[in-house]
Amino acid sequence: MTRPTDPPSALATVGGFDPAALRRRTGERFAALVSGDGGTLPLPGGGRTGTRFGRLAEIARGDLSLARLYEGHVDAAAILAELGHPPPAPGERWGVWAAEPPGHTLTAAPVPGGWRLDGVKRYCSGASSCTHALVTASAPDGRRLFRVAVDAGGCEPVPGTWQAIGMAGSDTPDVRFDRAPAEAVGEVEAYLRRPGFQHGGIGVAACWYGGARGVADPLLAAARTRRPDPHAAAHLGHVDLDLYAIGVILERAAADIDADPLDREGGARLRSLRVRGLVEEACASVLTRVGRALGAEPLCHDLDHATRVADLTVYIRQHHAERNLAELGGLLAASATPSADGTGAAFEAGASGGADGVGTGTGEADGGRRDADGRPADADGTRDAIVGAGAGAADGLPRGADRRPGAADSGSRRSPEDADGPPEDADGLPEDVDGPSGEAAGPPRRTTGGTPTAGGPR
Repeated sequence: MTRPTDPPSALATVGGFDPAALRRRTGERFAALVSGDGGTLPLPGGGRTGTRFGRLAEIARGDLSLARLYEGHVDAAAILAELGHPPPAPGERWGVWAAEPPGHTLTAAPVPGGWRLDGVKRYCSGASSCTHALVTASAPDGRRLFRVAVDAGGCEPVPGTWQAIGMAGSDTPDVRFDRAPAEAVGEVEAYLRRPGFQHGGIGVAACWYGGARGVADPLLAAARTRRPDPHAAAHLGHVDLDLYAIGVILERAAADIDADPLDREGGARLRSLRVRGLVEEACASVLTRVGRALGAEPLCHDLDHATRVADLTVYIRQHHAERNLAELGGLLAASATPSADGTGAAFEAGASGGADGVGTGTGEADGGRRDADGRPADADGTRDAIVGAGAGAADGLPRGADRRPGAADSGSRRSPEDADGPPEDADGLPEDVDGPSGEAAGPPRRTTGGTPTAGGPR
């Protein structure tokens, strides 16, 4: 029986790459995964954020399109919880459709008993497999978030609008709304202004991380089975550094989110920009080095590998590249107080935590006790580990998973979509998913003061 995290080959037809079949079968696996997991993960900031990120990375390592759909579902659950609405019911599959690329506007109008949505929404991941969606739209009083029953009528996927090779299975076409009934979720701009928007953006980065591990797997296998090659070994060593670094970064981010879930220190946006930027850069490095080490052979003859490479290439484009880097630099320039060595307080705060949003330096509520390697320790002396992170695994690639019992598991949670990004962003991948899922790619853009601005998909 096919498991939800089986590799893409489990979906391949005898004839090879078949986008329509891939979309259909990814949808089936999405339904099975939500049903099997109960559609729940620990909520961001509830004490087990590392477990949440680890599960997303684990699924993404096997299939990024599946992870995109699942991330959208658990993000929708987190959003509903944060904004005081009931979680998804058993049997429901949710997406977050929040991409807002230029030139496409979905409008909301109040009607007796609720709201009505009209127009076209781009980057709606899981359009054919979701039963419900959280959708952003322009209302008379500003941008709002709405819950929509996809199967209740009034919204239909637009044929031929998802032509992607990478992330083909995420089924992220345009959706046309025609007098679709909707219910408002939260107040005006509540979707972007909640702390969870930034936490959710890091959840998308955890999916990128898992995808990078999947891309790297054939390089490790080749190193173990082929005759020694110093160049391939060097590439493998650098890939290991990239993956280990991402794992540690995500582990630290999870601890900092748990230490300040409501963003009272005001650093969530800065943290999100840093983590997403570092993970995107490392993923790009893994794609390049694996390609240089293995050449064209697996890209042309290994459908699993070719699919993972194409998927990750598209998914990380939910990061807004120089636009996000410029925002990060602007935030640092606006808040940094020059120090004696001229580096600026922002960089010092980045190492020790504090108002810059990186955290307190301990990442734990235990007062800062650390393991021998200097990273925060749990009360029992262990450490939360993101899947694939932590101490290096026997295979030389980082691994590990936070499985601590404790914090509340909940079906509601999650995250942000960039209002200005690709699918869920302008790049074509929802940022909710930061990739095809429904949200804009990446967390919302902000002004120098840190207030989110509308833009692309989340």
